[in-house]
Amino acid sequence: MNRLRADDPSSPTPPPADPLPPALASLAALQPVETLRRRWPQYLAAALTAAMLIGLARELLGQGLAGLRRAVPTSPGFYVFFILSYFALPLFEFGIFRRLWSVPASAFLALNRKRVANDVLVGYSGDAYFYAWASARLKMVAAPFGAVKDVSIISAIAGNLSGLLLGIVALPLGYQLIAPDILRIILWSAGLAMLLTAGFLAFSSRVFSLPRRQLWFIFAMHMLRIAFANVTIALAWAYAVPSVSVGMWLFLVAGRQLISRLPLVPNKDLVFASFAILFIGEDQLLSDLMAFTAASILAMHVMVIALLGAEYAVERTRTWRGEG
Repeated sequence: MNRLRADDPSSPTPPPADPLPPALASLAALQPVETLRRRWPQYLAAALTAAMLIGLARELLGQGLAGLRRAVPTSPGFYVFFILSYFALPLFEFGIFRRLWSVPASAFLALNRKRVANDVLVGYSGDAYFYAWASARLKMVAAPFGAVKDVSIISAIAGNLSGLLLGIVALPLGYQLIAPDILRIILWSAGLAMLLTAGFLAFSSRVFSLPRRQLWFIFAMHMLRIAFANVTIALAWAYAVPSVSVGMWLFLVAGRQLISRLPLVPNKDLVFASFAILFIGEDQLLSDLMAFTAASILAMHVMVIALLGAEYAVERTRTWRGEG
């Protein structure tokens, strides 16, 4: 029997494969793009984590560790209330997005990464990450950008209003102790913050995306969050320095909230430290406490990032096993 060889010119040529229908061809071409779209929030999270670790290492190795070495509070009450104050922002924002989107418990970890990124990296980089997280995880949410934007803007408005309200209480009692040039900057900054807040409110119909009822809920949650964070950090400092009354610490925290919201003040921590020293008088003790608090925040950032990195590694391992 004669066998046909592949290189024999007399061998019959196999018919060409039928081309894919246009719809299937387009779908096959889009599969790598869809895979990239699903995974780009994960790539962003990994890059964000690396950048945050670099930024935290620089700050801790610079001035943070000096505060940790100088003065360590011995009272457990300081650490309890400090941790409560630290987690106030992600905790209350979790309550907000739980109400808006019914987010799962994993959203709390994403909100912690959002908070650390905003503190350590460029402002609102954490909001960009959380928008990517919501776009990838929450399929039922049609337009997460509007809600993330509204929550961020209302957070700023609540911070400005609370700072101005607390400033109305704190400034009349202590303005005589503040240098005239610093007082002038504080007043100009307060006026500018009020003007910016009024602008957002005047054009609220064009700025905000969510219904008015949800906006009021978000505003109330942020005001509660600010009150909770300020009261708990005041109690933490009262445990660290019991010689100063809780009332005095609450008064100083009111001034701190005002100073933190002033756009024209170049060095807010220095201004607050000077303001507090004028009232308490124990400059070295207060400086050590402020340095330790700042270093403790950085240390908490490192712990949170380490926890998030472990959670990300576990999630990727489960994904790989599922794909295999």
